[in-house]
Amino acid sequence: MDVKSLELEVNLLHERVCSALSDTTRIMILYLLAERDMFVNEIADELDAPQSTISRHLKVLRERNLVSTERQGTAVLYSIVDRRIIQSLDLMRAILNDQIRADAEITRTRS
Repeated sequence: MDVKSLELEVNLLHERVCSALSDTTRIMILYLLAERDMFVNEIADELDAPQSTISRHLKVLRERNLVSTERQGTAVLYSIVDRRIIQSLDLMRAILNDQIRADAEITRTRS
């Protein structure tokens, strides 16, 4: 294993992807966009959040190339760039669920 190359790649991963996923609202936006392309007001309605907040989160996701935009008149339609990000999130959720189950089992056996 080339540790230097791995370190560079991991640093880029953290800078570009992990930092974008560090906010739950951005993760929720990605899950919504995995279902269908949406306008910012639709996302704001779904998440019951101010449109300005959603726009700020979309800007981060767009800068990290996780969402793309398509202008439709005066509105902007957002879409997910690469569906593998959802697969990655689902995998991390599965790991979390396994950890929670294991913790619950440990608690049950100690009782």
